[in-house]
Amino acid sequence: MHLSQLKQGGVVRRIGEDARMVPGATTILALAQEAIAQGRGLADLVASKGAGEAVDLPALLAAGKLDTPVRHPDPAHLHLTGTGLTHTGSASARDAMHAVEGEMTDSMKMFRMGIEGGKPESGEGVQPEWFYKGNGDALVGPGAALLSPAFAQDAGEEPEIAGLYLIGPDGTPWRLGFALANEFSDHVTEKGNYLWLAHSKLRPAAIGPELLVGDLPTDIRGTARIRRGGATIWERPFLSGEANMSHWISNLEHHHFKYGLFRRPGDIHVHMFGTATLSFSDGIRTEPGDVFEIAAPEFGLPLTNPLAEEPARDVAVQAL
Repeated sequence: MHLSQLKQGGVVRRIGEDARMVPGATTILALAQEAIAQGRGLADLVASKGAGEAVDLPALLAAGKLDTPVRHPDPAHLHLTGTGLTHTGSASARDAMHAVEGEMTDSMKMFRMGIEGGKPESGEGVQPEWFYKGNGDALVGPGAALLSPAFAQDAGEEPEIAGLYLIGPDGTPWRLGFALANEFSDHVTEKGNYLWLAHSKLRPAAIGPELLVGDLPTDIRGTARIRRGGATIWERPFLSGEANMSHWISNLEHHHFKYGLFRRPGDIHVHMFGTATLSFSDGIRTEPGDVFEIAAPEFGLPLTNPLAEEPARDVAVQAL
């Protein structure tokens, strides 16, 4: 089952090619809250509401009527975070940014730790790299522009899968499902010094347009591309799912939600699981007006976002 959120309110349920409104549903967040309160699964709750009016989901997307699957009424209560170096092959691009002849980079050390301890037979595995991207103000829906700051040195896509979570009243993290993500980053800044990784990640991220409810397929094979002036200037396959990862999804989730800070009742978390595919690694320099597209059959409609640049701003701290 896939769920999509309408900007003006309303939820679309898609099973196969059949897309229908969910009767009485206003948001996916409200459905999740209802499911937690009733002690039942999200898919079961949606099924119990029956099938509403049939809709043309691709047409709704083309008309700009679909939003990211979840938002919080107060953006400060939505957390955008992620993990890196989690996919087999993901170390090569990162290692190339920071390699010093004759030395093993911290990136390669972290990657090897994941290979050796990210998929334990039982119990807790090694903790992954972790980063913070922003709050709900940085969450971008399908079709909306990804805004790069005027001071940015690069504006590159990262095709990923994200887990979407709601913290229940007792502090339990509940996974609503999974969605396509563009974990938009500044790779030139990161390459300048690995300690600038945090600066490179403080950017918006696009999520959607469909929420996959249920288990994540173990072998996901998608495509990432960049279009400029209607022509495709870069295209590569990307792999995800646990068959292509050095960590279990459960291990990544554990090392995020082990912090009490991230178990505040009512908060939403969008956590991205990493990638091994970057146009930056192929020497691509994006420009305002370029369009990113990330697609994978398991997630239905593609995630497409144009690149734009924020105007420069002078920021001066004032003393009170």
